[in-house]
Amino acid sequence: MILRLRVYRLLLKICTYLLPLPAFALGLWSWTELCRLFSRPSVFSAQTHLAQLLLGGIAWALLSERYDVTKFDELFRERTGARNASSACIATAFVLLAALYFSRHQAFPRVLLICDLFALLMLTILLHATFRICCRSRAYPSRPTRLLIVGADQFAVDVASRLQRLSFAACEVVGYIRLPGQETCIERRLTYTLEEISDINSKIKIDEAVIAIQPARFFELPQILQALKEVCLPARATVDLGEGIVVKERLFQLGNMQMLDLTSTPAESLDYALLKRAFDVCFSALVLLLMSPLLILIAALIKITSPGTVLFVQERVGLNGKPFRMYKFRTMRTAARSDSDTQWTKKRDPRVTAFGAFLRKTSLDELPQFINVLKGEMSVVGPRPERPHFVQKFLQEISSYNIRHSLKVGITGWAQVNGWRGDTSIERRVECDLYYLHNWSFSFDLKIIVMTIFSGLIAKNAY
Repeated sequence: MILRLRVYRLLLKICTYLLPLPAFALGLWSWTELCRLFSRPSVFSAQTHLAQLLLGGIAWALLSERYDVTKFDELFRERTGARNASSACIATAFVLLAALYFSRHQAFPRVLLICDLFALLMLTILLHATFRICCRSRAYPSRPTRLLIVGADQFAVDVASRLQRLSFAACEVVGYIRLPGQETCIERRLTYTLEEISDINSKIKIDEAVIAIQPARFFELPQILQALKEVCLPARATVDLGEGIVVKERLFQLGNMQMLDLTSTPAESLDYALLKRAFDVCFSALVLLLMSPLLILIAALIKITSPGTVLFVQERVGLNGKPFRMYKFRTMRTAARSDSDTQWTKKRDPRVTAFGAFLRKTSLDELPQFINVLKGEMSVVGPRPERPHFVQKFLQEISSYNIRHSLKVGITGWAQVNGWRGDTSIERRVECDLYYLHNWSFSFDLKIIVMTIFSGLIAKNAY
């Protein structure tokens, strides 16, 4: 089973690494046909295209690993693989564009680059689909792996059933080991005890042993492994830590301790820590620079239309539940801080000034939060930060509410672009935040930013 899985993994890696060769050839053909269709000259440096292919191939090999394009396990966790493939293609495009920028003396059509990368994306999706079809066809060149299941209760029966349903590794359960004190749930199968294990291999041909015991019996693992040494079988163990616990990372060694990461979040990944932070800083600095005339105008109009400060500073809850001071343009008349900290803004709220209503409707009051982004307290995209008073309230009402604080809070988010902002359902907002948490990627952030620009700046619930 493991050997077959490793062969599949190796084949997927090799095929993925070689994809730039047919992709760039297909891209060249597509570009040539487009030039012929639009009567444009198809003149370019073939040497430059070859250099782009070599650089793109190296970049693609590294980035396809980084974005799990080469992971065989991911084939059966998603439908098309387009998200991971798109992220890897976009990152490869940035590498090639940077190379073109620093080699301006060499002519290279940008449309050709687009054709190359689009072909690479399509071929990657096609490759994943082909692997899925081949694996699910059960057209195996050899016999199924014969398994001995260590365990004889209902949990072991369920594990055996799931193993035999695997689409990419045919398995056949030939026997079970009943552990001391275990209730047997086996029907029409050979069942043995640990004491009889030395005679098993002479009676039935076994390829591997799978230890299927619940966490409460993990203390028996040394005894089980000692018994399995007598039959010289490769041993695997299923890990089921209970309902609601999904292990996405493997065991890792920390000194002389082995640890299992049970609550890994995107905030602990290099992409989130480095790529997202670099984007936040560059994007926020650019917005503040380009919008500086508008920021000055808004500040002047706030001072003219109502007495008080230009900025409104309020405590919000951020990453890991830590409070920070968030900046907004003041849109209300000056009042006691306790009112704004514990009250929702209502439709036609008398506290909101006329100019403040316009700022809220257009989301221009949020612009100073790019300062919070530069300070590292917020991100451009993430769950919206809430006031401490309401965080405590929602924690009592929604059990999963605090999970949203595993990521940096943002100026915009998946909930906001889907219309869940202002005085709307907190449950639906949390659902969107959790979806963002479990599906975060840099390309997902870019999608949310584009959606915010085109549809999320002005919303009916912004008041």
